[in-house]
Amino acid sequence: MEKEVASANIFPQGALLPLISARSMDPTKKKILVIDDDPTFSLMISTFLSKKGYETSVVGTGKKGLEAIFNDRWDLILVDYKLPDLSGLDILETIKKERPETPSVLITNYADIRTAVRSIKIGAFEYVTKPVRPDELLAVVQRALETSGKETVTSRPKKRHLSPNHIIGEGDLAQQVEETIQLVAPTSLSVLILGQSGTGKEFAAQRIHSLSDRSDQPFVAIDCGALPKDIASAELFGYVKGAFTGASRDHKGHFEMANGGTLFLDEVGNLSYDVQLKLLRTLQQRTVRPVGSDREIPVNVRIIAATNEDLSGAMRNQDFRQDLYHRLNEFSIKLPALRDRPEDLESFAQYFLDAANEELGTHARLEVNSPFFEALRDYSWPGNLRELRNIIRRAALLAQDESLSPTHLPSDVRHFSVQGDIRRSSDPIDLKVQQEEREKQAIIKALEQTRYNKSKAARILNIDRKTLYNKMERYGIKG
Repeated sequence: MEKEVASANIFPQGALLPLISARSMDPTKKKILVIDDDPTFSLMISTFLSKKGYETSVVGTGKKGLEAIFNDRWDLILVDYKLPDLSGLDILETIKKERPETPSVLITNYADIRTAVRSIKIGAFEYVTKPVRPDELLAVVQRALETSGKETVTSRPKKRHLSPNHIIGEGDLAQQVEETIQLVAPTSLSVLILGQSGTGKEFAAQRIHSLSDRSDQPFVAIDCGALPKDIASAELFGYVKGAFTGASRDHKGHFEMANGGTLFLDEVGNLSYDVQLKLLRTLQQRTVRPVGSDREIPVNVRIIAATNEDLSGAMRNQDFRQDLYHRLNEFSIKLPALRDRPEDLESFAQYFLDAANEELGTHARLEVNSPFFEALRDYSWPGNLRELRNIIRRAALLAQDESLSPTHLPSDVRHFSVQGDIRRSSDPIDLKVQQEEREKQAIIKALEQTRYNKSKAARILNIDRKTLYNKMERYGIKG
């Protein structure tokens, strides 16, 4: 609070201060002010930006930074978060008030999303963390300078609309997820979405995209688990004519298709190790090289990845690159399982029923206090929202213009009741153990039905083969 008062009162309205000493600047070049008390870092940044054609001036304290801001015009201001006399956030507030047309970027050692979000809410164009990669900083500088004299990204009205395939939910867990999405969406941070199959990871990714400044650009989703290993690179990065047998023409990869927008990599843990290496290089260099080509193509893509696996364990087993993990996991969101959010069951069931009625031309009705809804409450939902949607669509088709009843439910849902299990047992009930046992039995049943054909069993279970293998190993299922 003392810092905030100090920064607000350093320069009374209309006060004129002496110009800080600085070398004569070329009026044809963009002027960048660097406010940072680390002389080594400041020299490195100043030298790098000068080589890129920018005029830079460096000051080492917040007070000198404010003097420079008040006494000169800048095309961009880079501000360190932790200064010896003021907070970088105090500087940002002054810039927003006194120089709102000037974009600013916060630089800090502390990779704290709350600081990042607060800086952006205050008015910063972007947020980068030390150690700063020169290529990343240059990209941020270039984008920020494009906003000079224009309405900045942070001053645009927030897009609050929902995609037609997204519903938030009303419970505390759902609201926490939505608040987190709204915090990270306006930033450029890569996001890793964690959650079981069917929890709505792609919907969450679409929500992040729709609330970002890339919302009018492409959103491209790809299921990494469905990519055959021999063509994964070609699908992600593209290929040129003649690159391999059957390549009869040039083909754009998913990165090029998503250029300017968002690329969603679902089940990213399924990528092979060599494709992971190529992906890491693409993220670092911000370019793609199509298969069979020696040409680098610049891309500007925000990455949102998702997984239902334990990538930490995959890294320990050297199945997933640690450096790629940290590139993807600049910020993470954990989506709760449906069984952990029973208060959202009614809103999701009604939402899926409305969609099913429109799709199927039916007029089925859901009564919250009916035996049908009680059966939904008792079920453990191993397939989460995806399973609920499928069950509601099936019920709507069977019910047509009637109220939904238990007879419209699959037999396994109709006969499963957590409450019944509790009443029949005097032992303490562990719902997680029950869920795992049910999942194990479902896998065994699918394997038996398909005579242990893993691909067919995975399709029946609505999971990918790698996930099936992991679960078989986890539950000790042979085959």
